Amino acid sequence: MRTNAMLSLIALGLAGAASAAVPMLHEEKLARAEERLILTHPIAGIENSLWFDYRIDVAETQKELSSDLRRASDLEDRRDAWEEYAHELKHEREDYVHDMAKRGYRQGTVHLLD
Repeated sequence: MRTNAMLSLIALGLAGAASAAVPMLHEEKLARAEERLILTHPIAGIENSLWFDYRIDVAETQKELSSDLRRASDLEDRRDAWEEYAHELKHEREDYVHDMAKRGYRQGTVHLLD
């Protein structure tokens, strides 16, 4: 293996180790929990304007987070960005579920029995 390639691999390993050592912010943890709640399928399987608007809003929220994190100059900016992201994801999901419920479609929940 060439020296440059080996140095690149080592640098990648060190960069990964350095980022792994940085603790995750509380606001980021909350935002990651909200990400897991992003709806991946339309309620009742109905792909209407509400569904497409929801998906567009989620994508815009994700882009905004990236932009906010790039511009963040300190820890408080990063916390604000993650907090806003979590709030927006929750808001968009709740709006979509509420608007679909007004049309008579409820979000289903599956409960597994032991």
